[in-house]
Amino acid sequence: MSTLVVIGFMLIALMGLPIAFAMGLSAIVAIWLSGIDISIIPQRMMYSVNSFPLMAIPFFMLSGELMIKAGIIERLISFANALVGRVRGGLAHVTMLSGAGLATVSGTAVSDASALSAILVPSLSKIYDKGFATAIVAAAANLGPIIPPSAAMIVYAFMAGPSVSVGGMFMAGVVPGLLITVGFMLLCSWITTKRGWSTTGEPFQFKRLFIELRRSAIVLLMPLIIIGGIIGGAFTATEGSAISVVYALILGFFITRTLKLSDLPRILVRAAITTAVVGALIAFASVITYLMTVDLMPQKLSQLLFALTKDPLVYLILVALLLFVVGMFLESNSAYIMLVPLLHPIALQYGIDPLHFGFLFVLNLVIGMLTPPVGVVLFVVCGVTGVRMRELVANIWPFVALMYAVLFLCMFFPAIVTTLPRSMGY
Repeated sequence: MSTLVVIGFMLIALMGLPIAFAMGLSAIVAIWLSGIDISIIPQRMMYSVNSFPLMAIPFFMLSGELMIKAGIIERLISFANALVGRVRGGLAHVTMLSGAGLATVSGTAVSDASALSAILVPSLSKIYDKGFATAIVAAAANLGPIIPPSAAMIVYAFMAGPSVSVGGMFMAGVVPGLLITVGFMLLCSWITTKRGWSTTGEPFQFKRLFIELRRSAIVLLMPLIIIGGIIGGAFTATEGSAISVVYALILGFFITRTLKLSDLPRILVRAAITTAVVGALIAFASVITYLMTVDLMPQKLSQLLFALTKDPLVYLILVALLLFVVGMFLESNSAYIMLVPLLHPIALQYGIDPLHFGFLFVLNLVIGMLTPPVGVVLFVVCGVTGVRMRELVANIWPFVALMYAVLFLCMFFPAIVTTLPRSMGY
């Protein structure tokens, strides 16, 4: 059955059918040829999506859309500009800090890429060439799934089961997320110095920084309330996501006053479409997971890997190589849903910390969003800015290399990932 599913999925996906339906159709064919009662399909699909934790995904996506429409990016940009604007590569630093700030309220790379591209690329292009300007924005947007809250980490925790908590995954991303942000800023300084681009922005002033901090405080307070409440046990991730929607509505309607009732239908539809895609992937993938479980695929794969190596580090490197290839050709949510049920239990058998493995898994696939041919963030940035893919790809590789450097740093030194969540009881 597993062979039928894999071959069928690859053939159908290559024909151009959306990934979710390719999974569903290959599962139907495998079940039909195997003689299993086909009524198992709707049962497994309904069981997989009938989940309270999964409700956090649409709420966080809706919250992110509302916060972007509420004008938070402008406030974050002004604050970042007051902080680091007048240094070499200042506007690039502003973009990175804005991306990190936006990541704390959105949790997705695609919406961040769209918003940052529309607002910052015109200004960046006046100072840097357009290829480097769009690469900066793409890298900054890719912080979205790493810095909590993260929709990708919610999906991973759901697929991994009780051994991984959403709060623990969120905290696992804090230190590496900061490392990547600082690394991006240092890389931008090096590139702008090497290419001879001049400094921009106004000189640093404590008064101006204080003013912008006061204006941005209401925005910066949101992740402290939501993430703090989740890790403090005041509410679950799902309840926190619902609170974030209410917070975003209050901010947009009464604080910034840039959100209008007429904006809500469009925002709701966008959030619903994204949620439906994730839901369809989970529903159809659950049937494939069931078939592979019946076929003892996890046990067979585990035996094969243990025959190859008993070293946990070698297993992590093998998974990283696998995800490097997968991330180039498969959309990240599809990869989580198909591969986590197979690879996560094996990691536990190797004695690998589940949060350590989970974060490395997520970071691997987040990097894949910046690598062609299926780098979704690249397509979004090119679509919004009109820059040619070749220009963007030529400038994005230093940022991809830096993310891989952090990935292997976290792989060889697990404490970077696990110290913070374990100190909080996860």
